[in-house]
Amino acid sequence: MKILPRNYIRYKGVNSFFTGLTVGAVFTIYAALDPSIFSVGGIALALGMLAIAKFYEKILNMRSFFKISLFVEAVMLLLVVWYLLSPYGFATALLVYAGYQLTFMFGAYLVRAETILLNRKKILSWLDMAKQAGYLAGMLLSWLFYKTLQLIFGITDHSQQVYLLHWLLLITEISIIALLLRSFERRKGEVV
Repeated sequence: MKILPRNYIRYKGVNSFFTGLTVGAVFTIYAALDPSIFSVGGIALALGMLAIAKFYEKILNMRSFFKISLFVEAVMLLLVVWYLLSPYGFATALLVYAGYQLTFMFGAYLVRAETILLNRKKILSWLDMAKQAGYLAGMLLSWLFYKTLQLIFGITDHSQQVYLLHWLLLITEISIIALLLRSFERRKGEVV
């Protein structure tokens, strides 16, 4: 299995676009949670990152990188679908928060693996530029989306705005998974 840098850079740009879109939404979603939950979540995140770091020797390879990347994107897709089916309340807020924390646990690993597996300064530079451009574009589009809902459609309820944004997040996450799958090439006869 090998990584296709151009496709991977596109994937990471759209992935960061997704993150930019969600920046404002999480504050509305998390409003149902008690502040102490964030402390517990932070502790779980740190412990999870410690556990994952312990296994770097075994998982810092292309196959694990692909599988973990796909797992993280599948979790995000499930969270978006869950939110569209059951948008508000404590249980949904807790599930979304826990899901995000789970994906964040793999964040340091994914960055380390990118650096090791892509291992060329020019590619890493393009990758970071794509991430920042995607993030900025996502934040800009989310701002325009909220303002359009508010000023043109008269939708001022934050919960309804965030719910409607999740339809855009669904399309974006499906695109992300498709781009991720195209970012890796299997060698002949290789099973993932």
